Amino acid sequence: MARYTGSVCRQCRRENMKLFLKGDRCHTDKCAVERRNYAPGQHGQGRIKVSDYGLQLREKQRVKRTYGLLEKQFRSYFKRADRMKGVTGENLMVLLERRLDSMIYRLGFATSRNEARQLVRHCHFLVNGRKVNIPSYQVRVGDVIEVREKSREIARINEALDGVMRRGVPSWVELERDAFKGTVKTLPVRAEMTTPAFQEQLIVELYSK
Repeated sequence: MARYTGSVCRQCRRENMKLFLKGDRCHTDKCAVERRNYAPGQHGQGRIKVSDYGLQLREKQRVKRTYGLLEKQFRSYFKRADRMKGVTGENLMVLLERRLDSMIYRLGFATSRNEARQLVRHCHFLVNGRKVNIPSYQVRVGDVIEVREKSREIARINEALDGVMRRGVPSWVELERDAFKGTVKTLPVRAEMTTPAFQEQLIVELYSK
């Protein structure tokens, strides 16, 4: 599959914002955006006039890179959001947050969505008592996500849980730290999706052309 395998910090610099792709490093002074707050490449520090289309495209790229999606996958999510009742942009963000890898990241079992995706692929989690190894699995209200018994000694998971208080847990999930378990209380709330701060309406405008 065509996955980006280069420096993820380079992607944050390209988008001129923290996408939190590097885990705990993004919360320190070592973050590339903090140290070199300009686009990568020879002309990264030059002034570039961006058109309306350019702004819309950049916003789409930011969301795609944050959730680790390819163009075909992302467009599929948009089409599904467009068919749903309500505001298309908000529907899109809720669908992305309902992905299993994103929920695991929000619960604090991983320090980044990339790490969460890898842990899911390696079958370290159960959903309602059943093994699920599909990162794009859409969780529902009431679903219980837990770390498998034999995976609870994994250092990466324990280190991520130790730092969960610094990142915070959103209101739509409930974490039981000692039980290595989390519950989806409600659907994700768009008003609380403030990190990173996206303008999804620009994506709607881009795909509506």
